[in-house]
Amino acid sequence: MMDRPRYFTPAEVAAHNTADDLWVSFLGKVCDLTPLMTQFKGDVLLLPIMECAGKDISHWFDPKTKDVLKHVDPLTNCVRYFTPRGRFLHVPPAGPRSDWANNIGQPWWTDRQYEVGRLTAKARWIRVVNTLTSQEQRLQVCSEETLAEILQRYLRYNSHARSYTWKYNGSSLSMSRTLDENDVPDDDQRLEQLRLDRDLFIPALLLHFNDDLTEE
Repeated sequence: MMDRPRYFTPAEVAAHNTADDLWVSFLGKVCDLTPLMTQFKGDVLLLPIMECAGKDISHWFDPKTKDVLKHVDPLTNCVRYFTPRGRFLHVPPAGPRSDWANNIGQPWWTDRQYEVGRLTAKARWIRVVNTLTSQEQRLQVCSEETLAEILQRYLRYNSHARSYTWKYNGSSLSMSRTLDENDVPDDDQRLEQLRLDRDLFIPALLLHFNDDLTEE
C-alpha cells in the first residue's frame, strides 16, 4: 500500500517563493523545484519558473495528457509547445538549434522526485479551543486531512495535544476521519451566498484534557 500523500494549502505553497526555496503546484501536485533551480542555476530558461514561484501553474499544462500545452505554430503550421510566458527548462526550441541537447531525460514536470504532496481541493479554517487553558488557535487545514493529520499541525501550539479528547458539538471526533466525515460542516459557500462574514462562523473543535501526560 502506498503511503498517504501529504496535503498542502495554497498559502503553504506560496510561502516557498524564492530561488533558494521554490515550490509550485500544478494539476493537483505540489512540487519542490529547489534542486532543479540549484542544478541549472543561471540558466535563462528558469526565469518563467522563478516568476511563478509559490504559485499554481496548472494553466501551463493539458489536464488530459499531463504535458505542456501545445498549439499549431501559425508560421510553420507545426505543433509546438505553447509557452506564452516564454520557453522554460526542458521545453525544446521551436526549431533545430546547435545549443539544444535532446537527451534531457525526464522533463521536470513528469519527474516524481520533485513531488512533495498534493494541493488541497479546498482549504478551510477551524478553531481549536483548549478547554483546560481556554487558549484558542485558528488553523487553516486541508479538507482531505484526517483529524490525526490536523493534530500534527496543532502540535506546534500544544505538544501534549494527544492527551486530549477532541470534540465537536459535544461528540468525540474520530481521529482517522476527515472533518467532513466527522460532520464538522464547511459552510463557506452558503455563507458567501448569504453575504455573511465567514470569520464569524468558523467551527470550533474543543479539546478536553484526559489527565494523561504520557502521550508526547
